[in-house]
Amino acid sequence: MAYDDQNIFAKILRGEIPCNKVYEDEYALAFHDIAPQAPVHVLVIPKGSYVSMADFSATGSPDEIAGYFRAIGIVARQLGLDEPGYRLIANHGRDAHQEVPHLHFHIFGGRSMKGMVPKPAES
Repeated sequence: MAYDDQNIFAKILRGEIPCNKVYEDEYALAFHDIAPQAPVHVLVIPKGSYVSMADFSATGSPDEIAGYFRAIGIVARQLGLDEPGYRLIANHGRDAHQEVPHLHFHIFGGRSMKGMVPKPAES
């Protein structure tokens, strides 16, 4: 899948759409989700034009990859989530319901998380 530079995260990175920023460095931008699913729900996006984890891991530079994952850890620490714990989720593609075609990790925290994956639908 080709990168769509008109996706909402690309527009946020260009400053065309505002965000409630938590953290930014040369590799990543972190901001609060506009429809939080937990008391703490922050998105961390790489600054490069990557559709998914598959794209990023195949074409991102070693510095971009290390910098991005380091940023996720920094954000979790800044939010005070290390001790109580937090959940990271990155959706990839249609079956995972990836809504924005720009790699992003969700950081969820601030409460106890339930099961890892939704139960399968009954047939």
